[in-house]
Amino acid sequence: MRSSFPNAMKRVVFYLLLLHSLASAADFTVHTPEELRAALPKLAEGDTLRIGPGEYPGGHHVSGIAKLTITALDPERRPVFVGGGNAWHFSRCPGLSVSHLEIRGQTGNGINLDDGGDLEHPVEGITLSQLEIRDIGPQGNCDGIKGSGLVNLTIRDCLIEGWGGQGIDLVGCHRSLITGCRLVGKEGFSASAGVQCKGGCSEIVVEKCRFRNAGERPLNLGGSTGLAYFRPPGARHEATNLIARENEIEGGLCAAAFVGADGAEFSNNTILFPGRWIFRILQETKEPGFFPCRNVRVSDNRIVFRRAEIRSEANVGGGTAPETFVFEGNRWFAEDRPEASKPQLPVEEKGGIYGTDPR
Repeated sequence: MRSSFPNAMKRVVFYLLLLHSLASAADFTVHTPEELRAALPKLAEGDTLRIGPGEYPGGHHVSGIAKLTITALDPERRPVFVGGGNAWHFSRCPGLSVSHLEIRGQTGNGINLDDGGDLEHPVEGITLSQLEIRDIGPQGNCDGIKGSGLVNLTIRDCLIEGWGGQGIDLVGCHRSLITGCRLVGKEGFSASAGVQCKGGCSEIVVEKCRFRNAGERPLNLGGSTGLAYFRPPGARHEATNLIARENEIEGGLCAAAFVGADGAEFSNNTILFPGRWIFRILQETKEPGFFPCRNVRVSDNRIVFRRAEIRSEANVGGGTAPETFVFEGNRWFAEDRPEASKPQLPVEEKGGIYGTDPR
């Protein structure tokens, strides 16, 4: 009979390592900028940093620490991080959790998350929740949240108000979720997009978010990325297998742009009063071997617009494959001319409803 002793020893070693990890994790509490600066170099894997209420400068950088938690000491009295290039920059911090912070007035990004430039090895399992991020930029490629080379990222219940580039910009991120967030544009900020997924992104879900005047493209599903920044290297699409569902999108030059995307679903969203187009189908990355924008399904959405304001329902650019799109079961309502609600689309819609207010 074979002995189970080796397996039993493995279990003992595993539990001893687990207990050691739990015992070695530290809990830091800080109340002033000076205490915060002193605590940051001491952080190690599994630690928790609780930050008391008050105002703190931005410009903090954390690198190579796993399973770190950064949160407010009192979620009802959030610490406020003002100014700096980035409020926080986290590089190669798998398992990171950041919550209940307020961030405003940065000249670069509010929060920057990245893989340290190691394009072959993404960073796993970061969660951002209950953040308030305001006034980033105001001009240029300045993002509320910037993520590069991440897997299983979750951004939940965050408010982003006023930014220069993208509210949330994901480059080469995979199997990730953005849910319950609010993205609100502001006068004087050059916002190009609300949420953008590009650079080889795949399996990203954007759901139950509210976009209000969130840039030229509130949802930019795809984009334009330099070849050196794709994750994984060699990808032949800006994005694939994206899902945008159950969002409310008000204002913006269009509601959603599909840009170099190979496979996306846009369903059960509410669109209110886009300014120039309702959808855009574009190809901005035109390197040899790149797939045309294709294989997108637009279904069961409620679309309210003003015929006098839009140029066309779908703006189709060159180098795309609009014939592969599917439009089905959408409800279209031109508020100023209900009789002219039926859209002109690149393909015939199946089961569309026209001229009845869906609100």
